[in-house]
Amino acid sequence: MTMIPPGLLPEGLSDRLPPQAEASARLARRVLDTVATHGYERVMPPLAEFEDTLTQRLKSMRAQDLVRAVDPVSQRSLALRPDMTAQVGRIAATRLATAPRPLRLSYAGPVLRLKANQLRPEREKLQVGAELIGSDSVAAAVEIVNVAIEALQAAGVSGLTIDFTLPDLIDMLAAGPLPLAADELEAVRTELDAKDAGALVALGPQAAAYLPLIEATGPFHAAMERLEAFNASLGGAIDSRIAGLRAIAKPIGWDITLTLDPTERHGFEYQNWFGFSIFAEGFIGEIGRGGSYAILRADGQDEPAIGFSLYPDPLIDAGFGDEAPKRLFLPLGADAARAAELRAEGWHTVAALVGDEDGVTLRCSHWLDGAELRPF
Repeated sequence: MTMIPPGLLPEGLSDRLPPQAEASARLARRVLDTVATHGYERVMPPLAEFEDTLTQRLKSMRAQDLVRAVDPVSQRSLALRPDMTAQVGRIAATRLATAPRPLRLSYAGPVLRLKANQLRPEREKLQVGAELIGSDSVAAAVEIVNVAIEALQAAGVSGLTIDFTLPDLIDMLAAGPLPLAADELEAVRTELDAKDAGALVALGPQAAAYLPLIEATGPFHAAMERLEAFNASLGGAIDSRIAGLRAIAKPIGWDITLTLDPTERHGFEYQNWFGFSIFAEGFIGEIGRGGSYAILRADGQDEPAIGFSLYPDPLIDAGFGDEAPKRLFLPLGADAARAAELRAEGWHTVAALVGDEDGVTLRCSHWLDGAELRPF
């Protein structure tokens, strides 16, 4: 039998050591504290749930995409959560079904994927976010986007870009002003995803009518003008979407870059009328996303919701939240009352146990000499 080295972890999993572990907790706390000031209250769902109840709410994942195990107590299949949004939806639909709406909830915790991708090889990620249950209105979208921005700025992140999308736009157009058969619809989606104008034209005149949506991609204001021209050619079929995007963008500060990709659907499989991705300067790929969706209530009806999730591991790896605490070395016999006062002032004290410890080696910048602080 091959022995696994004691320090070896499964692929895609890793330890966080000091000071990164503390930085991770600090960054998550800043995000949670920020959303709490807007009325979002924290929930803590379990790491694992029954597979069937979890997959019922994971509209973008199948059971075979999850890390699963058999519960030795119930003998039923369990699944480790790959996403916390679905769990928050379950809590809102069951345990908090009678709570007043709109219901504002926040969360933070690890999620585990069965497989990773080349861009992000980590299978375990930290997910932090907020959900507004009971409304997916424009006003709710304005709130959730701006709370996400404020939370990231509170965590020290700058150079943000918000990319807006309209996840169900193609479905809406295909069922109305630009009809498509079911097989045509999937082909049009594929070519729009690839931004392949030639392939779209090759699908025929009905598919070619969607060409302006490729052109309506890029910096927000220029892209919106092209999208508005396309809307005018349809007789105002997407007036409400246009107005919604304008209203959401209006209060966002000029230091935030806005872009638009009205047909983007990767990662937005369960969103409906509105979605957004968050990028930060210097980082590859998105660090968060959000949008409007529906949760399934216990009575079988859909309830509107909107929210965002942040995946801050790349930020933590880059040093965000890594603020070295003030560490104070306490020699043997140090004044315990004075040490307690200093801890209340924000110092982290490291007490000698046998008398020959080196405070510098223990990463302390000062030591306590009677009642006085002395630098090393």
